[in-house]
Amino acid sequence: MSADMPVPGLFRGPKTLSIMPTYACPAACEHCASMSHPKARENLTLQTMLSAIDQARALGFYNVVFTGGEATLRWRDLLLAIRHASGLGFPVRLVSNAHWAVSAKSADRRLDALLAAGLTEINYSTGDEHARFVPVERVVEACLAAVRRRLKAWVMVELRATRAVTAASVTGHPRIVALGPEDRGLIEIVESPWMPLDPGLVEDYPAGVAADNHNLKSFRVCSNVLQTYTIQADGRVGACCGIGMRQIPELSVAAVDQPDFLSRAVEAAESDFLKLWLHYLGPERVLAWAAAHDPSIRWEGMYAHHCQACARIYRDEAVRRLVREHYEEMIAEVLQAAWLDEHHVPVESRRIAESRCAGERQARAGRLGVAALPGHD
Repeated sequence: MSADMPVPGLFRGPKTLSIMPTYACPAACEHCASMSHPKARENLTLQTMLSAIDQARALGFYNVVFTGGEATLRWRDLLLAIRHASGLGFPVRLVSNAHWAVSAKSADRRLDALLAAGLTEINYSTGDEHARFVPVERVVEACLAAVRRRLKAWVMVELRATRAVTAASVTGHPRIVALGPEDRGLIEIVESPWMPLDPGLVEDYPAGVAADNHNLKSFRVCSNVLQTYTIQADGRVGACCGIGMRQIPELSVAAVDQPDFLSRAVEAAESDFLKLWLHYLGPERVLAWAAAHDPSIRWEGMYAHHCQACARIYRDEAVRRLVREHYEEMIAEVLQAAWLDEHHVPVESRRIAESRCAGERQARAGRLGVAALPGHD
């Protein structure tokens, strides 16, 4: 298959290959999304990572992301894999906790090596949990090293109702405040709800952040399931970004010891109606639908993060039973949403864009006179 061809299947948007070289991490955050910790020993081989990248290229995937665990603990293999992905034309992102940025010199050295290998985007993770193991100062140091290289740095900050590390505290750090406006613009800080892995536990979030029937329309669909395929450090291939996935067997749809494991994963994921439902309508709407059938299913005010709501669907037998017994009533709505997303909106967007361009060409020709029209000197 040509590298320029889209991935076959229902979902036609750009796909992401996410690679977890290891589950090991210097931090041991409570409720870690990937269940990573310093004593983890699961690792992908370099050969597996390179094979996954080659398969992603053949299937027309858009980009490659290295995450974990802490991917930089596999430093030599990470650089080789980034270089391979970059050589095939992929944009390449790294997600890291910046444990390595112990000084400006060490941060500069790491980023120079990553950029030389072909890295195009870097994301840092921090918050109260991360800061117990990796000081926020290291994230700031890593951000400054990126700024010196004109590389945009994204910082994901844990969101809870009560916390010490916030987006404001990071942007208000004296070393970031000291930057000029243009340099500060290279640091983008986003707050993301910190979720318990157990769907029965309720985190304390700021008012209005958790989903309920009043704000349900503001919750976006799950853009990760079917869009991101994750090669996990234990060799399983997941059909989403990987948050909490190790506790949901149904989200692992292939294994790296199978031939053509990436195309197998895509086919298996897109053949699963629940995954289509999650992608096109979102897990919060699935829970609301289940609660309408069974009012004893409580969900409002519990979930601010898609992935915890998704875990509830897969791990709550009452919800699972309703999905098994009544999913057919949702087929038409899910397929309509898929048609709108994959066909109608893209076609209409192209038509509008083409019409606008044609109008602009005509207006420009009118301003310039007949000399601007083909066939006139």
